[in-house]
Order: sequence, then structure tokens, then C-alpha cells
Amino acid sequence: MALELGPYNIRVNSVQPTVVMTQMGRTGWSDPAKAGPMLAKTPLGRFAEPEEVLEVILFLAGSKSSMVHGVHIPVDGGRLI
Repeated sequence: MALELGPYNIRVNSVQPTVVMTQMGRTGWSDPAKAGPMLAKTPLGRFAEPEEVLEVILFLAGSKSSMVHGVHIPVDGGRLI
């Protein structure tokens, strides 16, 4: 889509969070036995808060990211590395 829509000045990006501590996230990941192995593989050692994902989305929607195009931004506390 980025290749197809770029010439029309339409930017295409994605935000890829892992676990986000919404109400559902807190319910599903509050058990240390379940969360522990995932957190052990996350360098920051915690899950994302909704506001942290929102900030990335707002950045991508704003003028300060006008040359950001065709990227996938993980919001995962470093888990992919």
C-alpha cells in the first residue's frame, strides 16, 4: 500500500503493540505465571500502557512525521530485539 499510495501523498504506516494494559490486557495478563515469561523477554520489563501506544499514533498522524512512510513501528518495550 505504501508503494501504491505514496505517489498520492498518502502515507501508510502501522503501529504494532504487544500487550497493552487496557482493562482486557490487565485481566488477561495479571497472572504472573502467564506474564512472567513474556516480560522476561522484554528488555523494558513491562507491558505498554494505552497512552504509550496513543503517543506513537499521534506522532504518525502529525506533521512531525511527514517523511515517515512505509514503516512498522513496534511498541513492545524492545521485545523484538
